[in-house]
Amino acid sequence: MSDYLNLLWIFLILISLQPVVRQRMLAMSRLRALARLEKERGSRVITLIHRQETMSFLGFPLSRYIDIEDSEAVLRAIKMTDDDVPIDLIVHTPGGLVLAVEQIALTLKRHPAKVTVFVPHYAMSGGTFIALAADEIVMDENAVLGPVDPQLGQQPAASVLKVLERKPISEIDDETIIMADVAEKAIRQVKAAVIQLLEEKMEREKAEEVATILATGVYTHDYPITIDQARDLGLPVSTEVPKTIYEIMALYPQTAQRRPSVEYIPAPRFRDRES
Repeated sequence: MSDYLNLLWIFLILISLQPVVRQRMLAMSRLRALARLEKERGSRVITLIHRQETMSFLGFPLSRYIDIEDSEAVLRAIKMTDDDVPIDLIVHTPGGLVLAVEQIALTLKRHPAKVTVFVPHYAMSGGTFIALAADEIVMDENAVLGPVDPQLGQQPAASVLKVLERKPISEIDDETIIMADVAEKAIRQVKAAVIQLLEEKMEREKAEEVATILATGVYTHDYPITIDQARDLGLPVSTEVPKTIYEIMALYPQTAQRRPSVEYIPAPRFRDRES
């Protein structure tokens, strides 16, 4: 009887360890794929990938987005990269906090070597904002970008401003007037930031036109900007996505467990030099 009991305990231990072992193997596979892509392109590769996670206990979806933890991780990766080493950033995200995405975008813009943002599927809102900082945006032919107009909670800032245009001020409550003031500032700030990211890639007038389209509520916030539309805007877009990018994306399956959304090989990255 004791032998059966021991076997049962061994079986239960193995079952409990299986998810941990699986996650560890998946993490190692991702690091190997990142190392392979870095070798192929001679670059620092960083991933900024968000999936809709599911909490294992309650079982309801939990949306992930770019937050301060992500920006800190990306900034550390860039800091550990030599100035003459290109950076390849793989972005797959619905967006995120303005502070976080601006930190990432401005840091990428200051990197002396070439910066390439790969969009295998979609980079909406804050993901697009980060892509605007790149020297080149490489999109899958079916991938999309999105507008970067700021949101106040669940409300588009541009839509809040419309209230002031359509109703007499005497009929609008104080809270809405305050929100409209914040909305106007938010749009102005994001538009200025977009111009800052684009002014070295195109004429100032064109940069202002693109910023107006992307940041002022011309489209709904979830409007998909295709590769043809991105090119019409004058963005530096190509479709030459390396096969390894898709292999890396396959290593980020929908999972019930939390994992880091930014990953890179945690070591300084220097261009190989002859001794």
